[in-house]
Amino acid sequence: MTAGFLFPEWRIPGVRAAFSLRAGGVSIGPFASLNVGVHVGDSPAAVTRNRQRIRESLTLPADPAWLEQVHGTGVAVLNPADPDPPRPLAAADAVVTRRPRAVCAIQVADCLPVLLAARDGSAVGAAHAGWRGLAAGVIEAAVGALAVPQNDLVAWLGPCIGPGHFEVGGEVREAFLAHDPGADEAFVANARGRWQCDLPQLARRRLGRLGLRAISGGQWCTYADAARFFSYRRDGQCGRMAALIWME
Repeated sequence: MTAGFLFPEWRIPGVRAAFSLRAGGVSIGPFASLNVGVHVGDSPAAVTRNRQRIRESLTLPADPAWLEQVHGTGVAVLNPADPDPPRPLAAADAVVTRRPRAVCAIQVADCLPVLLAARDGSAVGAAHAGWRGLAAGVIEAAVGALAVPQNDLVAWLGPCIGPGHFEVGGEVREAFLAHDPGADEAFVANARGRWQCDLPQLARRRLGRLGLRAISGGQWCTYADAARFFSYRRDGQCGRMAALIWME
């Protein structure tokens, strides 16, 4: 089976982007099959082969710059002087670049991947937006690091856990309402006295408050579609998928 991907519908000169699905790799068990995460307990050799399969399938110009993601707001910047392939990066949950052929990468298995690109193809970036990073400002940090006027940016929201399956406590809701009372619309009370949380809606609010209007994607639920997506909340131990963006 060949590797499968989702692609943003945007058409930006010189910019390519993709999101890897779970099928088409060599991993087995809970990591079956196209797992890109080295930190989840999978065979390192299988992960290496899966990453290579993605590079070959997408004709990537370089190995992706894999982050050590920590659910924070740190941003890694891929500069022209960086080695190719890039060395392992410090802890960060977003990555941006103006360097052609440098591949920004985010790993997810329920958290929301956000891909960003300048309309003129001069800069790209990616953010790992779980609820903690989203509430703390990882999207704002990534947009700021791109240094592109917000109305010249486009954003794509990849697959994440959908509101029908993402149950959270009141402390999560309060973390968002403390900075944006209007974020209440992204939370629906359930019969257990908790809340169903809409991550894509929260991300759209954050992006909209920054001035971005061209926002697409966000309609896929990782939890609900086990054939195409890994989901940590559904399965516990599982693989990771990759959101990738680069300039040719």
